[in-house]
Amino acid sequence: MQRLMIVVPCYNEEEILPYSIEKLTGVIKNLIKKSKIASNSGILFVNDGSKDKTWEIIQNEYAKNPYVYGLGLAGNVGHQNALFAGLQTAAEICDFSISIDADLQDDIEVIEQMVDEYLSGADIVYGVRSERKTDTFFKRFTAQSFYRIMEMMGVKTVYNHADFRLMSARAMKQLGQYKERNLFLRGMVPLIGYKTATVTYARKERLAGESKYPLKKMLSFAWDGITSFSIKPISMIMAFGGVIVACSVIAFIYTLVSYFMGHVSPGWSSLMISIWFLGGVQLLFIGVVGQYVGKTYIESKERPRYNVEKFLNHEE
Repeated sequence: MQRLMIVVPCYNEEEILPYSIEKLTGVIKNLIKKSKIASNSGILFVNDGSKDKTWEIIQNEYAKNPYVYGLGLAGNVGHQNALFAGLQTAAEICDFSISIDADLQDDIEVIEQMVDEYLSGADIVYGVRSERKTDTFFKRFTAQSFYRIMEMMGVKTVYNHADFRLMSARAMKQLGQYKERNLFLRGMVPLIGYKTATVTYARKERLAGESKYPLKKMLSFAWDGITSFSIKPISMIMAFGGVIVACSVIAFIYTLVSYFMGHVSPGWSSLMISIWFLGGVQLLFIGVVGQYVGKTYIESKERPRYNVEKFLNHEE
């Protein structure tokens, strides 16, 4: 029997957590009953510095539910770091894991299919959304644009896949060898290279609580993904700079020819607009390059991604 650990990062999820615990416990029991996973399998809830009663709920359930485990992080470190902490902890106590968000918008009914793919030899199984009808038009448009932009920038991702995936213990340990602090797991996991499979499902509506990825965080997440895996923005800056230089040379030649032909007319407005435009472009491009320099600075410090405050483990 292979031991499964479902990893669930949590941040201020007190409204949805009791429901999630009940449903995921049912999944574990069903898989044990079918002899597909070991009887000591469980659910590892990772508390990412929640400000509500999330950790209290996890502790209470741990005391009475043998399938519930808890990992309390010392402060809020963000979804990707919290998920990474859960995966690295799970890698030491189980044979494979399945990561899923606490809101259970990802369909838990396909977890059994994921387990079947793993038992058939896959080290990584991606949960891929077949449709997003429950999302608003804006959410659906921005999400799909995100994957297309990633592809344009040369970032290897699985289309319509978030962080609902199965990973074997060796895949999780291999993921731990990637030392960058700016985590973008959707781009990192495909780099591992082990045998993969996919299962499809329809995304559900969130039953309670608020989305932890509003527009601002989504844009920041996309930018982190691009700058952590691609230098194309810098290449685009160089290309745009070449275009500006070429346009300047053409404009200079045109002005020179007009001068000798007596067609030059004075105009400070066009001159000032050109100066402002080029000044703005320079500041923007310096900012983009600065983002890469800043990331390099952060990586060079090699600070820990997270600190564990408490691990609720039934074996201990």
